[in-house]
Amino acid sequence: MNNQVLPGPVEIAKILEFLPHRYPFLLIDRVLSLEMEPEKRLTALKNVTINEPYFQGHFPANPVMPGVLIIEAMAQAAGMLAHLAAVTKGEQGEVYYLVKVDQAKFNRVIVPGDQVILDVIQKRVMRNMGQYECKAYVDDRRMASCKLLCAGKKA
Repeated sequence: MNNQVLPGPVEIAKILEFLPHRYPFLLIDRVLSLEMEPEKRLTALKNVTINEPYFQGHFPANPVMPGVLIIEAMAQAAGMLAHLAAVTKGEQGEVYYLVKVDQAKFNRVIVPGDQVILDVIQKRVMRNMGQYECKAYVDDRRMASCKLLCAGKKA
């Protein structure tokens, strides 16, 4: 049985339909895979370029992607997972808001030129709240991780 329920990657045009974020705060470029069994899991991609507006001030001589934006990228991937899981069940997706961040850890810095792979697993759903385990990788090295709680609300 093929666990991947997507016929192919979800490109940016479709992501823009599902997420309310826009430049400069849309922090995922492509959804690479979605699995529904044995657990709900999504893998997304963020291309980090020197043209990102935050590099002008964080830190100009040594550009590093801010940790809060790494967490935001993982949260957007979690929102895509929740939305796509609803759509595959024939339901309408909601807008998802970040409620809580736990156990955030930053192992390495993310710099211009990196391709960040965001790996999100839905651990639990209760009413309109979802709990997610998230990791960010570059070249198979874990750069950051956290646990998120997100709440869905009708748009």
